[in-house]
Amino acid sequence: MNFMDAVKTCFTKYADFTGRASRSEYWWFVLFEVIVLIVAQIIHQYVYAIVALGFLLPALAAGARRLHDIGKSGWFLLLGLIPLVNFYLLFLLVQPSQAESNQFGAPPVA
Repeated sequence: MNFMDAVKTCFTKYADFTGRASRSEYWWFVLFEVIVLIVAQIIHQYVYAIVALGFLLPALAAGARRLHDIGKSGWFLLLGLIPLVNFYLLFLLVQPSQAESNQFGAPPVA
């Protein structure tokens, strides 16, 4: 999946916590989010706050779908709130996709 397709898919499924997201889809979206947040911070802190709130739901949905892709529950995103344990969440997010179907659906087409 390329950059534009990943961003388009994540915003299309901005509140869809079901299904699966490929590794490339998730990380291209994270890159887009970081770039936009950096630009927003340069403009003004209020713009940053508005943009960060706008990205909150799509980022959570993409993260949950990414965890579904490796066979984990989306609730594992809560590990990001615990210092040092959040490195385990990062480890999970970089894992390769499961090639076969799992309880969350068929593998993504990327």
